[in-house]
Amino acid sequence: MTRSLRTLSWPALALLLAACGGREEPAPPPPPPPAAPQAIDVDAARANAVNTSLTPSPAEMQTALTRAGIAESLATFMAARTIAVEHANLDQVAVRTGVVIADVVLTAKEAPKETLVARLGDIKKGLELLGGGKDLQATLDELITQVQSDAITRDRLVMEMDELSGAVIPEMEYEAGPRSVPLIQAGSWLEGANLVAAAVRKAQKPEAAGVLLRQPDVVGYFLGYVRGEGSTRAPDQVIDKLEASLKVLQGITGKPTLSAQDVEILYTETESVLKLL
Repeated sequence: MTRSLRTLSWPALALLLAACGGREEPAPPPPPPPAAPQAIDVDAARANAVNTSLTPSPAEMQTALTRAGIAESLATFMAARTIAVEHANLDQVAVRTGVVIADVVLTAKEAPKETLVARLGDIKKGLELLGGGKDLQATLDELITQVQSDAITRDRLVMEMDELSGAVIPEMEYEAGPRSVPLIQAGSWLEGANLVAAAVRKAQKPEAAGVLLRQPDVVGYFLGYVRGEGSTRAPDQVIDKLEASLKVLQGITGKPTLSAQDVEILYTETESVLKLL
């Protein structure tokens, strides 16, 4: 499974073809005078510049905390809640599906088989609602069968889920539209950030949150998609709250260091969104 790659831009491709043509072409006309500089949309430029692979996966969050001396599993801070991925608003479906993906990764090693199977089924259902193709559905069906028959180790399941969220789900953009994938990733990041903040708060080590949570560009990337098309969509409590929380998080995660108070705000803001799901 591979990530899609950007091809050469059309102007660059045209120049390349002309250079390989083997026949002389008439000299091009002189270039037009330079156009007046245009105003730059800073938010759009930031969103376009951020590579979504910069977003740490739940597994990476757990590893980083262990290295920082916080050995307690993030799964121990997970609320006992059931998130239904079905919803009339597809933005909510995307965010909820992302949260469940994070839950599977973070509980893969200790969750009962029945719980894992149910969560994998929810992920399949959410991605299907968002337009995920037959290949993606078949991949999840295979994972569900392997978990049910104990044909896959829990470590291998974590690796498969990391690959699914990092390489396969982004391919859905062509089927589900440009909003769904970033909102799935936002849901996973939201759950992971909430659990990191909870672990750091309990350990009283705010410095441990810095590496994973000081990422204003990543938050800005998600914020750009949550804001997108807002004026043409019906109001939604979860999406509106997600936007408000991301605005707060963008300010905090841009600080050079995070204090205990910052971690508390991070936890409170992410928790308030998750409680609405």
